[in-house]
Amino acid sequence: MKNSKRSKLGKLGFTLIELMIVVAIIGILAAIAIPKFAELIRKSNEGSAKGNLGAVRSALSIYYGDMEGLYPVNLVALTANGKYLSAVPKAKAPNYHTDSATARENDSTNAVNDGGGWSYVNYPGDSNFGTLWVNCSHTDTKGSVWTNY
Repeated sequence: MKNSKRSKLGKLGFTLIELMIVVAIIGILAAIAIPKFAELIRKSNEGSAKGNLGAVRSALSIYYGDMEGLYPVNLVALTANGKYLSAVPKAKAPNYHTDSATARENDSTNAVNDGGGWSYVNYPGDSNFGTLWVNCSHTDTKGSVWTNY
């Protein structure tokens, strides 16, 4: 009677080997997906940094036009009354520096010291006057140095 009852119901569950195969497949998929996900996060942060760089450079250009050929003394001047920017956005250099909205204002052609944040040349006698860079000498995921942007 016991055997006839089992044959009527068929298999009642999975075998241990079937469960082990499923767990192994899930492990392999996770091993592939997690690094790809981390790379996507880094790329999105890099895109954010490039977008913020473009926004600040646009604000500098508009300021330059409004002031008839003068750049601001510092980036905080762009946030006065919210006319150009409501706040200085953060510079992001993923895996190298913490996100920072601070700007290294300098009066030399050596504008980048790899300290994170922004690097802004605010000296009128400098040929790079009004230039803004991400203050990072490392490379992004495509191999380009941050100061090339």
